[in-house]
Amino acid sequence: MLEGKVAIVTGAGGGIGREIAVAMALAGADVVINDVGASLTGQGLSASPAEQTKQIIEQRGGKAVISTDSVAEWASAQKIVQCAMDNFGKVDVVVNNAGILRDVIFHKMSPEDWLSVIGVHLNGSFFVSRAAADQFRAQQSGSYVHMTSTSGLVGNFGQANYSAAKLGITALSKSIALDMQRYNVRSNCIAPFAWSRMTSSIPAETPEQKARVAKLQQMTPDKNAPMAVFLASDKAAGFTGQVFATRYNEIFLMSQSRPIRSVHRGEGWTPELIAEHGAPALKASLIPLDRSQDVFAWDPV
Repeated sequence: MLEGKVAIVTGAGGGIGREIAVAMALAGADVVINDVGASLTGQGLSASPAEQTKQIIEQRGGKAVISTDSVAEWASAQKIVQCAMDNFGKVDVVVNNAGILRDVIFHKMSPEDWLSVIGVHLNGSFFVSRAAADQFRAQQSGSYVHMTSTSGLVGNFGQANYSAAKLGITALSKSIALDMQRYNVRSNCIAPFAWSRMTSSIPAETPEQKARVAKLQQMTPDKNAPMAVFLASDKAAGFTGQVFATRYNEIFLMSQSRPIRSVHRGEGWTPELIAEHGAPALKASLIPLDRSQDVFAWDPV
């Protein structure tokens, strides 16, 4: 589905990013593997993760090159796109997957916790997308695939930085879709699910619990790759400005903010009238203070 295309996948040194890079290579794309080789929290640098992904791709007959430039700086993001141009002569697909976590409850979150996560996720998605935009415009085609999260779309504890960045990415994607549609450029988001250290603390003592954990462990990172390949391909013509979630064998089209209830008063409102009439009319439609696991309350199927 991606024969003759060139794809940049950020954060492709492991996990979901690696699986997307490998899947795109298997689908025929030449791949730029971008990864700085940092830890989950963003510390340390190493080329080893990217080299491992490159080895996997080449063992399966694909073609890939490595970029170890950071997405979080404008100048280095330019180098990521230039890597594609230098090695393959063009770029057709950008997958903004790179990210770090600095989970901490809001009232204990430091400015560094906030800025570092926003810098990689949100700024990084803009920088790399913007760096590829001129090429996309020139060739009158291109596809952006951004990784968002139900932590932002729905909510979660201890992730104000991550949630804000991920929800910001959905707005960025929609803006790109609107601004770039005249150039036949598409932009979509995926909120991926996968078994990780964040879910590995689920109890597995009783037979029922063990069976549930075994099912959750089947949510391997590669389950998210097919949707990314589809959105990157020409088969996804007409799919733009959308948000999808992928969980094991499930694909969800996620809603986007729209009015759900309104009240009107011809004479206008005062704070007292809002309290007396407006608020009671709206209250039944208030959005619950729920989290991702409350909305996706059933086990993956």
